[in-house]
Amino acid sequence: MTQSRRMLVLRAVVEDYIRSQEPVGSTTLTRDHELGVSSATIRNDMAALEDEGYLIQPHTSAGRIPTEKGYRYFVDRLATVVPLSEAQRRGINSFLSGSVNLQDTLQRAARLLAQITGQVAVVAAPSLSKSTLRHIEIVPVSINTLLAVVITDTGRVAQHILNVAELPDSATLTHLTNEINNQCAGASLTRTADYVRQMGARKEYRPINTLVEALARAFDGMADDERAGELYMAGTSRLAHQRTVADLAPLFDALEEQVVLMKLMSSLSETTQSDGVGVAIGSETHTPGLLHASVVTSGYGHTSATNTDEAENGSHASGQTFESGTDQDSDKSTRQTGEPVAFVGSIGPTHMDYAATMAAVRAVARYLTAFLAHDEGQSSD
Repeated sequence: MTQSRRMLVLRAVVEDYIRSQEPVGSTTLTRDHELGVSSATIRNDMAALEDEGYLIQPHTSAGRIPTEKGYRYFVDRLATVVPLSEAQRRGINSFLSGSVNLQDTLQRAARLLAQITGQVAVVAAPSLSKSTLRHIEIVPVSINTLLAVVITDTGRVAQHILNVAELPDSATLTHLTNEINNQCAGASLTRTADYVRQMGARKEYRPINTLVEALARAFDGMADDERAGELYMAGTSRLAHQRTVADLAPLFDALEEQVVLMKLMSSLSETTQSDGVGVAIGSETHTPGLLHASVVTSGYGHTSATNTDEAENGSHASGQTFESGTDQDSDKSTRQTGEPVAFVGSIGPTHMDYAATMAAVRAVARYLTAFLAHDEGQSSD
């Protein structure tokens, strides 16, 4: 599609249908939009858009509604992701800043996103495979059992039971954990596993080689854990007000399949558009229960300390912590290094307000990115 006027007609149809959920006619477009042409010309453009697969006429006497192809073109080329309002930005900061830990923050983020969008919100806890080591403690729990408590950079805590024939003395155990913390803090779990395994080959650790090897295997297991942690969901009750009864059963089934959701939204968050948000519409989700739904998602992860400070200062000074008036300014305060550690997303009907949903998802993802970076910075002080 190269005709600029026809693109404007498509945008007007999509925006009007999102707003009214009623078929849109040429008379309505002529009255409500300054397209600069007659109703007959708009009618011809709409017929051409229908021939090209962007619009469909549900009834011969009705106006047109967007197809999946029409929504896709709208999202890719026509939709303008507007920044959240000042009140919404303040609300995000106020609501989420009262959280007490990572889990509470993620639960609050899901509830807040559902409230902003009026749709289902999904927030995943960071997966261990994408985390780095912050700290480890090893605690005796019985005469031949130790508990390894691993804290990652994202704040996630993993516990592993280590069985040994005989407990090492406290001095040896302290020496082991101190070296791991000193040498591996900030390293990936794979590299930590390799380092621990090399430690076991050294003379000083040969007496506890079984323990060291068990610990290395535990780190290997965490590094291979591609699953996201807990999946926090909110807003499912809102579906009843947006969907027909026939649509609800397969949609609820899809929401119950958390592994499928994690795979879909993780993949989508890692292949986002330039604005950091990924969108899958209908059949693009490859999920039967989501054939009449759209998924909007964004990854969250790390930022540099400098950028985090800029974001936090902006939250109190100008209200532009995670949203700004331009994409360029937004990127300055939230540029990520590396792939995201988890995702935040929204699931709603194909006629969702894409611009508003994308803005909300992006804002919450950026808050979580700054939260993790700030939390990591505090732990290293």
